[in-house]
Amino acid sequence: MGLLPSYQVEGRVFARYLSNNDPNGKVGVLYQNDDYGKDYVKGFKDGLGGKIPIIAETPYETTDPTVDSQIINLKASGANVLFDVTLSKFASQAIRKIAEIGWHPVHLLNSVSASIGEVLKPAGLEISRGVLSATYIKDPTDPAWKDDPGFKEWLAFMHKYYPEGDRTSGITATAHMAAQTLVAVLKQSGDDLTRENIMKQAANLKNLAPSMLLPGITINTGPNDYAPIKQMQMMRFSGESWERFGPLMNSEVGG
Repeated sequence: MGLLPSYQVEGRVFARYLSNNDPNGKVGVLYQNDDYGKDYVKGFKDGLGGKIPIIAETPYETTDPTVDSQIINLKASGANVLFDVTLSKFASQAIRKIAEIGWHPVHLLNSVSASIGEVLKPAGLEISRGVLSATYIKDPTDPAWKDDPGFKEWLAFMHKYYPEGDRTSGITATAHMAAQTLVAVLKQSGDDLTRENIMKQAANLKNLAPSMLLPGITINTGPNDYAPIKQMQMMRFSGESWERFGPLMNSEVGG
């Protein structure tokens, strides 16, 4: 059972954002030609439901040196929205090439490549301004959380148990959230730590809110619901940091 939003869930969240904010858009898709890329695209298409046209789909291989030609072709298609499903190196290349050729699409970047240090800074912070992505976790670098009790709890945990850990990394925040979720499952399991009961309790989480999960998002599972996190919030890169905006969105276009 995966804890984090699946690629298909995130794809549907981006589709819902477009449906609500750019229903007349013409979409071009850049995606990695494997299950990672195809899962995102499937969720995105399911979310759009054919209501917004995808006029171009361009894959790339992990062995490709660049995605420059793909970006040029997508611009030539007439697309004014780019759904960018790339890993870090290719995401940086895409951002740079978009700026170089003077293309100005609504740029939806999958959260896998939303790292400022690994992707946006190498691409160029200024030319990354305006890129959109989505998140479910409190950004440790966002000063908005400095007085947040959950953020303070995470910092205290880091200080006590992982003092050498990176306090600017969303990865350590996510790991803490995962650990808190496992603790909840074990507590619910009581003295019956059989696999059968642990799996039963993992599929019976109700409104669990780990410290570093965005306010309003809770973890819920059921016997037929193995998707613990189903909501995300859009965010826009300001040139210096990610800024969240808009409501929490679930993975259903009309939800």
